[in-house]
Order: sequence, then C-alpha cells, then structure tokens
Amino acid sequence: MLAHGRALRAGLGRTSGAVAARRPGYALAMFPRFAQFRPHPWHGLDIGPDAPDVVTAYVEITPYSTVKYEVDKGSGFLKVDRPQRMNALPPTLYGFVPRTYCGSRIAAMAGTPEGDGDPLDICVLSERAIDRADIILRARVVGGLLMKDKGQADDKIVAVLEGDAVWGEVRELGDLPRALVARLRHYFETYKLEPGKNPVTIDLEYGRDRAREVIRASIADYDAEIATLGGG
Repeated sequence: MLAHGRALRAGLGRTSGAVAARRPGYALAMFPRFAQFRPHPWHGLDIGPDAPDVVTAYVEITPYSTVKYEVDKGSGFLKVDRPQRMNALPPTLYGFVPRTYCGSRIAAMAGTPEGDGDPLDICVLSERAIDRADIILRARVVGGLLMKDKGQADDKIVAVLEGDAVWGEVRELGDLPRALVARLRHYFETYKLEPGKNPVTIDLEYGRDRAREVIRASIADYDAEIATLGGG
C-alpha cells in the first residue's frame, strides 16, 4: 500500500497540467484506484437518479469568489485558474455536472465546430448565502444560456437549489426575475473581456426543455468520448 501511495504521488506530480488538459480521460484511465481515496469530482460522482430534471452539481466558485477556481483534470483537486479580470463577481454558485462532456453532440446543438472539451457548466441560485466551494448539491434545472467561447460551444445550464425556500418552486428560466438573468448574461459576456477583444458571445437564452436536451447530449458525449478512455 505504501509503495502504491508513493507511485500515485509520483504519477500525479509528473502528469498534472498539460497532459491532463490534452487528454480529458487521462485521470480516469491512469488512476483507476483514485476513488478509494476520494472520488474524482468529474468522473467519480454520480449525476443523480433524477437527471436531467434534477442533477448533481459540483461547485467550483461562489458569488464571493474574486479568483476563478476549477477542478484540475488530472488530480481532481480544486486549483486556482486565474484571478477574475474585472470587478464583477459571479451572481450564482458556479460549477459543473459530473459525468458530462461538451463534445460533438453539444457542438451540433450549438452549431459550432466543436465543444469546449470540459464538463457541462451549471449556475445554481440559492436564497441563502453559500460561501464555500468544493461541495456538491442537488440542482433543479430551469434553463440555460448558449455561450460560445472562441467559437466553441460552452453552454451554461441555469438551475435552482433543490428545496430552496425562495427559488425551489421555479421550473422555467422565464419564471426568474429578468434582472437575475441579465446579471448572468453580463457576467459571462464580460468575465474574459480584454481591451480590444472579447472571445465570448451569448447567442440564446433557453428554457427547461432545451436544457434537458443539452444535458442528455453532454451525458452521451461523456459516455462516447470520455468514459471509454478509462475502459468504461
């Protein structure tokens, strides 16, 4: 067991970063025993029995995060990606849906050459302040935003915290206050903004029915393009 632990640590040290970024199924294939220690947030957590209506969401950043965090694909740990470029803070909890992937099916729905190669992003509204990331929760899907980043499909599912006292009864994006949806749009339209260029566009706001189809497509992309890399 000690020898295995040393090998695992050495392997993680050699492979974090570039290799995992190029090969999104790397951790799944290279470290099949990782889940004995802690499930990988992307590969080791379950999407939930009620998907695509209610899904598990892994939270990477909160509305109080001035730094963008994201899961390191190789190790499964939360890492610093970059400081937020502008003063705007994310208006909701923000993370991803486990065992999803933005690949060819997501790209076809968006009309782009490819997906962004990441798990499907999700924004979750909560009436009570949640100021901690690296957590999971159940999120009820109400809609989404069709975002394109440098020409790649990068959908943002919009959801509410299951059982939330204020938002828990919402079922459609159109039921949310217009100001909240506008804040989400503004955040994503400006969070990568640099002088003279902006790689991001939001081409569509959509309701629950399309959001459910997007989730199904991302699950199919994961099963076809990622899970098979680990022998699944």
